[in-house]
Amino acid sequence: MWYVELKRLTKTYTRSLATDGMLSYAVYSEAGGVGKTTLTANLAVAHARAGLDVLVVPLDPQDGDLSYLFDADHDRADSDVDTLVHHLVGRGMGEFSDLIRTVEHGVDIIPEHNRLEDLGEALRKEQEARSDFGESFPMWTQLQRVLREEKINEQYDVLIVDPPASSGPQLYNALDATRNLVVPIEPSGKGQASVSGLDDLVTNLEEQLEINIGVLAAVPNRFKGTRDQDDVVAEVEDVGFDVPVILRDRTSLLEGCWRAHCSAFRYVRDHRDRKRDYEVETLAQFDQLARHLESEGGVEAPNPPEPGEVEPENAEVEA
Repeated sequence: MWYVELKRLTKTYTRSLATDGMLSYAVYSEAGGVGKTTLTANLAVAHARAGLDVLVVPLDPQDGDLSYLFDADHDRADSDVDTLVHHLVGRGMGEFSDLIRTVEHGVDIIPEHNRLEDLGEALRKEQEARSDFGESFPMWTQLQRVLREEKINEQYDVLIVDPPASSGPQLYNALDATRNLVVPIEPSGKGQASVSGLDDLVTNLEEQLEINIGVLAAVPNRFKGTRDQDDVVAEVEDVGFDVPVILRDRTSLLEGCWRAHCSAFRYVRDHRDRKRDYEVETLAQFDQLARHLESEGGVEAPNPPEPGEVEPENAEVEA
């Protein structure tokens, strides 16, 4: 059966030197279109609205990314600005802190830039240049290096990295820095195939970088309650994956988030003329998943709201 291949992935929370004392994870799936970026955004807000300091590092060079969702991508095509890529190759044009923008609920984000498309080439060139002088430059550990040098773990309670679905330098740096995964799953045959292939990817990366990678949760998304989908979820649970919540199909709500450039929490509050119980249930699940992940990482939120509670507008921490 496909799910036998997942057994090596069921590991507990893992820390790195860059993130000691904080909760860190990457939201990742090999399959595209499973709601990875939307899940990232809503988890970031769920952590932040519970009183935690959150930094999100999106690494997806494609348009329609997390920076777009949070309406923070205005400089992505400006070739004259400092970017995360500059810092990853040791050529920052300014302070790292100047890269950070504050968005909804006080979530901090380092907006994506088009230079991310050329990250692999930039890292390779820097590695070759350093090698000419007898210096080491491991390409897949540069995000961790930057986070460690900037003492991000002393400034934030939660770090979330949103890499692209494809393998490459963005993904490898994300996993090396965070050491943990949250895996959105499409409850279908396609989803089964993508998760089963994750084992080889993670195992190879662990061997290459000599690290352990924990899998904190599997999150079935766009669930419609069919018998086949029930079977997929049951099989994932049978092999030891934590499945704290099952997100039902909420296409209208989540597409609305992209149109309005906000999380589901703000969308329900500001763009719905009335509360819909099924949408409040979805907000509650984002809150519950955030509490589960915080527990896995040993982080306690100081002021968690009632799951699904929609705050009044003046209660939100604004940018």
